[in-house]
Amino acid sequence: MTERTPLPDLSTDKDFEGESFAPIYTTTVTVNGGTASHGRASGRARSADGALDIDLRMPAELGGDGQGTNPEQLFAAGFAACYHGALSLVARQVPLDPAAISVEATVAFGRDPEDGGYLLHIDLVVKWPDIDPEIAAPLLEKADSLCPYAKMAWQGTPTTITLAS
Repeated sequence: MTERTPLPDLSTDKDFEGESFAPIYTTTVTVNGGTASHGRASGRARSADGALDIDLRMPAELGGDGQGTNPEQLFAAGFAACYHGALSLVARQVPLDPAAISVEATVAFGRDPEDGGYLLHIDLVVKWPDIDPEIAAPLLEKADSLCPYAKMAWQGTPTTITLAS
């Protein structure tokens, strides 16, 4: 018999007060450039705790060999997992069973017409069989307001870039 994974101890019912961001979890991932000295083309991504340790490769559509994962796949996985977690949390509060929910994230990488740089476009599709759309709509909206990936997509994320000495 397979043991059930315990739910995280996160809730929208908890009160958080204060003027500044209060981290609950922090992680660090380091990417090196590999044989091409290019993180996207031949890099390796390793988390500080060793749980993530993967080769990065350019997808064939961008001229790579497609023989590894790429940042867009990792971002799509993170976004879908985070939104799924937020939606599961709000569904349980109604209470509804979130077992049938799946979230599909499509991330498109392309040129930014404003500056010639690059942009990502994200499409999330929630699959929730047998749910009334009128019941689901406010739950999807609430999950959108809770999911930090969605907040990042809508509002941006405070970012610092520092050259280590």
